[in-house]
Amino acid sequence: MKAASREALATSQTRLDEILGGDNNVATAAQAGLDIFEVVDVLDADRELRVAFTDIAAPSEARKSLAETLFGSKISDGALRIIQEAAAAQWSTPKDFVKGLVSLGRRALLRGAEAQGQLGQVEDELFRLSQILDREGELTQLLSDRTADSARKRGLLANVLYGKVTMFTEALVLQSISRPEQNPIDDVAALADSAADLQDRTIARVTAAGELNEGQQAVLAEKLGKIYGRAMSIHSEVDTSLLGGMTIRVGDEVIDGSTAGKIARLRAQMA
Repeated sequence: MKAASREALATSQTRLDEILGGDNNVATAAQAGLDIFEVVDVLDADRELRVAFTDIAAPSEARKSLAETLFGSKISDGALRIIQEAAAAQWSTPKDFVKGLVSLGRRALLRGAEAQGQLGQVEDELFRLSQILDREGELTQLLSDRTADSARKRGLLANVLYGKVTMFTEALVLQSISRPEQNPIDDVAALADSAADLQDRTIARVTAAGELNEGQQAVLAEKLGKIYGRAMSIHSEVDTSLLGGMTIRVGDEVIDGSTAGKIARLRAQMA
């Protein structure tokens, strides 16, 4: 996104938090998120509408009125207010406007999870699902197929998720599969990052040679928090091929303290 769109998104996110934060209503936030995704589907199919909502020559009130006329009787009040606030902002391109609405829909669902007291659980479920997709190559390949029918892919993944995750996790993942940005693994991992960010945390993805207990994770979170200056969420998995130690990935930065990594570096030095 260009600067104007980033500013528009930030403003819209603040307004969303104000709109949904008043009564801390789980159902209101969840419905708003789902409704926003429905609006996104409409805009995806109509370029003229996308252009109309981002026409800076039109007064912001006119763009808000357009949202009322098109969607007022079809979506929840919370979703309508959020979309109107987004429409009133100035976006660089129609594509950015739609992308911004997707982000707002996801944020609404995450706020619903927060109101339900499940935001941390949703974060963990999303991380675990990204691990499953990383291991299940055939499933991930099917979900990555851009030529495959979206409804079929959603149905396939819904069968995998049914009864195993919260409704918020399921809704977020199914929507993500319908609108891929990178690949299923990275897209789901990005949702986990968003959940952590709402808790003012950064995810540290840890791969260790053995299982880390809660105490070890707490110590690691404290140490990493001092390094990065922010509270950390530790998401760990086991890989015995590391032989000992662990690797830690925070964003694009990787810390390799594994035995296998040390051996590889020694071999490189001796070559």
